[in-house]
Amino acid sequence: MKMKMVVDALCGRRRRLPCFLLFILLFGAGGLVLFIHQQETSELAQAQAHAMRLASTLRQSRETLSTQDKERHKSYGYQRAQTPEGVLTSLIPPMQFPHTERRKQKAFAMSQEHDMDSLHVTKRQLKLLKTSPLVILNKNSGFSNSSVFAASSSLSVSPLDSSSSSSGSALQGSWKFFSILEARKQLMKEICAKYKGSISKIITRSHVKHLYVEDKHKLLYCQVPKTGCSNWKRTLMVLAGKASNVQNIQHDTVHYGGHLKKLESFSQKEIMHRLETYKKFVFVREPFERIVSAYRDKLENPNDYYHNLFGKPIISKYRLNPSEEALRTGSGVMFKEFIQYLLDVHRPVGMDIHWDQVNQLCHPCLIHYDFIGKFENMGEESNFLLRLIGAPLSLTLPTFKDRNPGDKRTSLEITKKYFSQLSMLERQRLYDFYYMDYLMFNYSKPFKDLY
Repeated sequence: MKMKMVVDALCGRRRRLPCFLLFILLFGAGGLVLFIHQQETSELAQAQAHAMRLASTLRQSRETLSTQDKERHKSYGYQRAQTPEGVLTSLIPPMQFPHTERRKQKAFAMSQEHDMDSLHVTKRQLKLLKTSPLVILNKNSGFSNSSVFAASSSLSVSPLDSSSSSSGSALQGSWKFFSILEARKQLMKEICAKYKGSISKIITRSHVKHLYVEDKHKLLYCQVPKTGCSNWKRTLMVLAGKASNVQNIQHDTVHYGGHLKKLESFSQKEIMHRLETYKKFVFVREPFERIVSAYRDKLENPNDYYHNLFGKPIISKYRLNPSEEALRTGSGVMFKEFIQYLLDVHRPVGMDIHWDQVNQLCHPCLIHYDFIGKFENMGEESNFLLRLIGAPLSLTLPTFKDRNPGDKRTSLEITKKYFSQLSMLERQRLYDFYYMDYLMFNYSKPFKDLY
């Protein structure tokens, strides 16, 4: 009996032993599966984090593309694009290649719609942004209440006039100006945040070298050539008491007489004080129309200074088989040659204030202008500004053309005539060159085939 019990015990151990080993194997397999799953989860999380960082980097690189300083355009070193014979083959940075802008413009169009929605800007106001004078009156508009009331009263009819409808219409017009002005400033703020957010905020003398000072009315004016700057300088001279009548001030007196101080002539402390306390204004113009006006004035018409400084090197580099007379005088630069020079990073002669980008002249992302006016509505907007600062009612901006008075003023029709000499690629590259000006000052694309 004892022997049988011993045998049964040994057999039971044999039967239990495989079960125990099976349990160990199953437990080990389960642990291995859990370990593999954790590894895969960890790797997936790392891959997602890497993808998010990569997407963020790409997005930041796209949005900061235009923040690179393009001034003078001498620092680029990109390979030449292959173009057909007779088409510009100059070096251009990525910002100037059309295909790099397509998706960005589409994205910006959607962004701009949301921006305008936040301002409650109607379709009619959008049209006014491009063609009319200037923004919603609030405490941040940059002008004092006394100036606002002075402007409103000067734009209204006389108190002796019993026509309330005329008075209401005039007052409504003044509020319209304020609403458009505010919208322009808001758009500038948003464009700067989007494209120039990473630039240095330190203002140096080079940033203010085109600003003129009128201390009596505490004004700072950024000079943009071909936007009525000669007449604005005449007006500032009268405001400062340097002249009694804008009509009697000659062109050379305006530009070379030294009657107006430049902001860069002051100490850094005085510069910052005026930037913080004075009213700052600038007038802009449709970029293509502005450069056509500059070309006609400086290179097409007689002008010994510009023909010698710019005409000679332009003809020498871009004209096939130039005549000795053309090389000697620099006269007769063709518009196509002028555009070739303008788009060439390796220009034979540097840029000039008359065709440089407005955002490079006035630095609106560093200097926050209280008044952004448009040349297309110079009469209305200049009068509104003069009333706003409390100028005498008798003072208005002159309208005469003191250089080449026999020529017609550069218009949209004249601009199209000159641009018909360019290829589609040349027009596109020139639009890309002035792209930031088109965005900042809300000008529409001048040609339908532009990206």
